[in-house]
Amino acid sequence: MSEPLLELRGLGVDFAVTGGTVHAVRGIDLTVERGEVVGIVGESGSGKSATMLALLGLLAPNARVHGSARFDGSEIIGASEPQLRALRGGRIGMIFQDPMTSLNPVLTVGHQIAESIETHQSLSRKQVEARVRELLDLVAIPNAAERVKSYPHELSGGMRQRVMIAIAMANSPELIIADEPTTALDVTIQAQILTVLDDLRRQTGTAMVIITHDLGVVAGVADRVNVMYAGKVVERGAVDDVFYGCEHPYTRGLLACLPRLDRRDQDIEPIGGAPPLLDRMPTGCAFAPRCRYADHGCTTAEPELRVVQAIAVACHRAPVSAPQGPAPQASATAEGAS
Repeated sequence: MSEPLLELRGLGVDFAVTGGTVHAVRGIDLTVERGEVVGIVGESGSGKSATMLALLGLLAPNARVHGSARFDGSEIIGASEPQLRALRGGRIGMIFQDPMTSLNPVLTVGHQIAESIETHQSLSRKQVEARVRELLDLVAIPNAAERVKSYPHELSGGMRQRVMIAIAMANSPELIIADEPTTALDVTIQAQILTVLDDLRRQTGTAMVIITHDLGVVAGVADRVNVMYAGKVVERGAVDDVFYGCEHPYTRGLLACLPRLDRRDQDIEPIGGAPPLLDRMPTGCAFAPRCRYADHGCTTAEPELRVVQAIAVACHRAPVSAPQGPAPQASATAEGAS
């Protein structure tokens, strides 16, 4: 078998803060095959974004990264700044969470797309201009020839997100990392953005990592999903296996928080409690204080990932009950993108 495009082994991220250390990512193992779409799902603060930002050297100066991350067979943890600059925007594209704060407000969108191309390719001015228009057409922005002259504030939220996707695709990367690509967009625009990403993946063969707090977002586009909690992966598997037969109580809680199109009279069930403080982790399973199935054994040792039927789950009690049931149409986002 060929080597994965991206392979993380024991990747950890710690932040030095006043009075202690925040263990934001605690030993992640993750692979992304060429052309594959992998989802990383979890609540805010679970370590999703920190895991991916660590790969590109985009964390704050007080961050300490350890473990291994191999991209196309080469180790990138500890890579030099010139090596990382060649990866960022070149072989690895990044779609940031908020395009309004990621785009430069005083430069036209055409200029910002062109800047990414010129950084990594030696093309003539006419070739760059043609590539910019081609990219805007690719992400389905109408009147591309006119939009290149627009400033970010002149575009809608959905259009700005499409510009971010165009920048990420500018140099035909092998991997795109999409960090909450549909946050703050209405449901209809969310579905359109997910369709654009899925179409691009099918046309170009680019692998993708989609980071989100919403399982419904990955339902229609991802091949595999990793569920993160308190800096660790607690469940992973093929999307259908996780959605139809998840075993971890946290994953089930995330699914229960989604409105179901087939159960419109069902009440939303929020997950009680709050995630642990990552500078003072509890003994045992990090989810135990919020888990209805927890017993004394759950508070004495932290569970490791183990295979239960078709998925891998980090839970002492798994399997705890009957499968959650079908959920790929759990949200309007998933329905619109599928």
